[in-house]
Amino acid sequence: MASSSIRPSLSSFNKFPSFSSRNLSQRLSLFHLRNGVRQLPHSFVLKASRLLRHDSRCMRMMSSGSMSPSATQENALDWVKQDKRRMLHVVYRVGDLDKSIKFYTECLGMKVLRKRDMTEERYTNAFLGYGPEDAHFAIELTYNYGIETYDIGTGFGHFGVALDDIPRVVDIVKAKGGIITREPGPIKGGNSTIAVIEDPDGYKLELLERAPSPEPLCKVMLRVGDLDRSIKFYEKAVGMELLRTQDDPESKRTVAIMGYGSEEKNTVLELTYNYGVRKYDKGDAYVQIAIGTDDVYKTAEAIKLAGGKITREAGPVPGYSTKITSCVDPDGWKTVFVDNEDFHKEVE
Repeated sequence: MASSSIRPSLSSFNKFPSFSSRNLSQRLSLFHLRNGVRQLPHSFVLKASRLLRHDSRCMRMMSSGSMSPSATQENALDWVKQDKRRMLHVVYRVGDLDKSIKFYTECLGMKVLRKRDMTEERYTNAFLGYGPEDAHFAIELTYNYGIETYDIGTGFGHFGVALDDIPRVVDIVKAKGGIITREPGPIKGGNSTIAVIEDPDGYKLELLERAPSPEPLCKVMLRVGDLDRSIKFYEKAVGMELLRTQDDPESKRTVAIMGYGSEEKNTVLELTYNYGVRKYDKGDAYVQIAIGTDDVYKTAEAIKLAGGKITREAGPVPGYSTKITSCVDPDGWKTVFVDNEDFHKEVE
């Protein structure tokens, strides 16, 4: 059953006027002068002022359920840490849905999990992955009727796919006429083997050789203009944990790996900062990451308190019972939060 969209706001504090002891003293003095009353001692005024401030704090506490703005923010951030969050899927646009599905299923071994054709809105979604959506990360391919090409831009980096036999996958891609941008080989400074390929629309996929992984769709990489600012946003507004950072002076870049659990078992977000580059062209191909939450209303309030920008207020999607909210990070990358219970009903 869809929840009501009317929820108490976490930021509903500070709606009552406050007075300083100086203002109170001036008001009492005027009252005394106008009414011929002997002025009260200054100590009495100070005590009255303290009582008034205490009463004002009590009224704010009863109104908002919080002692102060900082306490409200702390409570919101504590709730974010306790929220049951998981990266659900990544959304991007493609120009030929059948061709893309064939690439991901035949070359990378994914399965079509479900399709959704929205004829009135003139688009189709196809969800693909390596396991059921209620427990695994997936890709959501969006085909808009009649649009065959998109601009990927310079900000999107790549998707990461963990596989146990990269040379074999690369040979399959070659045999089907695919593009290899990096042949299989050891990663710089390590023993792991990687390769980079492109899908039919030009999205790069980094293949990482690992033993069978519980989450083969393991990474989404985006470029950012201020790494410290981005880390702070994803920690406080999105509730992710900073798992590690790696600086590469030779390549002039620093990466931060963020997520909701270890990168060996969970999909992670890789934020890449290239020295001196503050802005990127995001194009119109990549869309967003979807994340599950137990309460989209509290999520939206926590994002606001953390200084984030809400692009869609919390509530049900028109025509659906699924509740969502969305925001953008400091670089304009979009994240949509989906109610966990509604999501599970959707993928049943």
